[in-house]
Amino acid sequence: MSSAVKKYKTFGIAFVLLALVVFFLEWMGFIKIPKDAPLETAIIFAFWLLVASFALYHYNYLKKNKAILVKVLVLFIIAFITFEIENHFNVPNHPLVIFLIVLFWLGVVYTLFPKFFAKYKVLIVLTYGLLLCYFLYIRFDENYLDLHHQKAINLLVFPIPILFFIWAYEQWKWFNTLKSEKAKAELELLKTQVNPHFLFNTLNNLYALTVKHSEKAPEVVLKLSDMMRYTIYEGKNDRVLITEEISYLENYMALHKIRHHKNVSLKFNHNVLPNDEVAPLLFIILLENAFKHGVEKLTNDAFIEMTLNSTKKDIHFSITNNYDSSVKQSNKGIGLENLKRRLSLTYPDLHKLTINKTATTYNVELIISKV
Repeated sequence: MSSAVKKYKTFGIAFVLLALVVFFLEWMGFIKIPKDAPLETAIIFAFWLLVASFALYHYNYLKKNKAILVKVLVLFIIAFITFEIENHFNVPNHPLVIFLIVLFWLGVVYTLFPKFFAKYKVLIVLTYGLLLCYFLYIRFDENYLDLHHQKAINLLVFPIPILFFIWAYEQWKWFNTLKSEKAKAELELLKTQVNPHFLFNTLNNLYALTVKHSEKAPEVVLKLSDMMRYTIYEGKNDRVLITEEISYLENYMALHKIRHHKNVSLKFNHNVLPNDEVAPLLFIILLENAFKHGVEKLTNDAFIEMTLNSTKKDIHFSITNNYDSSVKQSNKGIGLENLKRRLSLTYPDLHKLTINKTATTYNVELIISKV
């Protein structure tokens, strides 16, 4: 709120100061405000009002950066000289005035967008240099003065919107590149969070078996090795075959079957198109949560039912598990939040995640559209 008040206060002060300066310069005879062109006068006044407001608002910054302040003062001097020449010489389209106007606007671009100007300085200088030469050629040709002098002025102004659109395109391209790189960096971060999370859970399983000197420990090591190979080499890809993802889920369930001695019902039905692809390591998060918050908290009759189907239109994944509502969950974990974030980055506007919770069951459905 204070920042907004400061901006409006600065704008009001600039308005009063600029009005006083304009009336003083007109009273002294340095400038002449045309009475028959109110729109043009208003536009010019609005421009200088924005310049004055910007200078006042960023006064401390300009004070520290004297190079910018010098550029602004030079622009004011060029504008002042231009007005003086135009008012004291009753010559239409005076060549010096036209040259100073072009120089002024190029100075504005150079001051506000120095990197853009530096990148396209050869094109800008060459374009305006040729246009000024053409203007001077027809300006001093008496036979074509009345017919072509306005056309020359229009040509001098014409590149300005082109330069503006080039600058706007550069900003749009930069913004989209930045957004894409940010999304990619976030996605890679989320993937690195998934892999250690899975590794932590699986190593806990292996630890439990080694403590008991179980003969199943070597089998767990082999399956873990196969799964880690998948997470390291396939998990970095943007897409994997859905059949590979199914194998990964089945291996994970097999590891838990080895670990748990209690009666656990695990069902996984799948019917997918063989060449379908999906982002890797999406479904494992939901399966991990089903074990962590369901199977591991229940003493009897724990179950997990999972289905994965695909058609030409979409991929449909569903998982249901029961849980003990009397057991307080210590924390929700980062898994589900990571999944939501990954889906928003990988399948924006192409996914639907639905969570249905009852007193004893927890169901999650994920539908990924292909179009």
